[in-house]
Amino acid sequence: MSEREALHGLLHRSHHARPEDLPRLARRMAGELDATDMIIYLVDHEQRELLPMREDASPPRDVLTIEGTLAGRAYAMMRPYPAEGGPGGARLWVPLLDGLERMGVVEVVSTRPVPADRVPEFEVACSLLAELVVTRSAYSDTVERVRRRAPMRLAAEMLRAQLPPLTFSTGSMTISGILEPSYDVGGDAFDYAVNGDIAHLALFDAVGHGSGGGMRAVMLASLALAAYRNARRAGRDLIATYHHIDTAVRDHDRRGLITGVLAELDQRTGRLRIISAGHPSGLVLRRGAVATVLPTPTALPVTLGEHRPPVVIEEALEPGDDVLFYTDGIIEARSGDGEPFGVERLVDFTVRALADELPLAETARRLVHAILAYQDDKLGDDATVLLVRWHGRPD
Repeated sequence: MSEREALHGLLHRSHHARPEDLPRLARRMAGELDATDMIIYLVDHEQRELLPMREDASPPRDVLTIEGTLAGRAYAMMRPYPAEGGPGGARLWVPLLDGLERMGVVEVVSTRPVPADRVPEFEVACSLLAELVVTRSAYSDTVERVRRRAPMRLAAEMLRAQLPPLTFSTGSMTISGILEPSYDVGGDAFDYAVNGDIAHLALFDAVGHGSGGGMRAVMLASLALAAYRNARRAGRDLIATYHHIDTAVRDHDRRGLITGVLAELDQRTGRLRIISAGHPSGLVLRRGAVATVLPTPTALPVTLGEHRPPVVIEEALEPGDDVLFYTDGIIEARSGDGEPFGVERLVDFTVRALADELPLAETARRLVHAILAYQDDKLGDDATVLLVRWHGRPD
């Protein structure tokens, strides 16, 4: 059967498929592409392990770590990796990508190594499987249950449902965010949208960690997210958006407090416009060094906006520049002897990761995991990163 016929068949069968049917559809697709089997692995929320999505007829599969495995390397580097020989035949590990959003990997099993000229066929098939994983997640808990490795607190359940995909690209720009801890968040949140040539970016940090299981902070962050989207979709500019969020949160909770960053990036010109509302400064990284430490604050935290008008600052990006926004949980993370992670370590780690030419999503993942390791996986505050790379003018 040709690749086109196999993909057409998968798409046709998927119209009435439940999430539980995806392993069976993957196995059938394998046969149609002259492979023995295809097994879906989903990444857990902490992005440490790859978890098999099985049906009863599937052979047993172990949980795989991202660190130290070919499967993990395919996930991290977002490209296929072959593994010749072994029990049951040769393997090809293919990333499970929805655009640039990493959902996991697919293990392709075959009697002999997949020829290089046929690897793209399996990449296309896995892209379609990734789309099905995402769309089926919208009306079923099956995928979510596979991805969870621990119980999720109510506050985290509420906030995570509101976040956008962790990674997105338009070709001229890539956005990647990550939020830890995965199962017990406080008041950090991020959002983005791309409307025409303008990318809208936001990062929020609501005060109230630890209160009611983080629920007050999450309620404030949720309100800020909703007000931000409401203003953005109404076509408001940055200053009007800041005031809209400030009024909405203050009307709900006058004593609440949220720091944050609101930004707009013009993908045609690289012009970055920012309001920093009492939030840690962002960084512009260029050719392996810090090019700019963005000014902060340029506005008061949300709920205090009536006391001082916000100021929008502008920065001209060059092609290949990376912009790093982060919450204070990153730089205030402390080691066992009380030494803070600090901005210097943040810059050093990020520059080294970017020098390794890792995908932007992998840089964000490793950065947050470095923060976790620095304080022995015991975060005192949320650690949130939003990385933006401007590749240059669109074609």
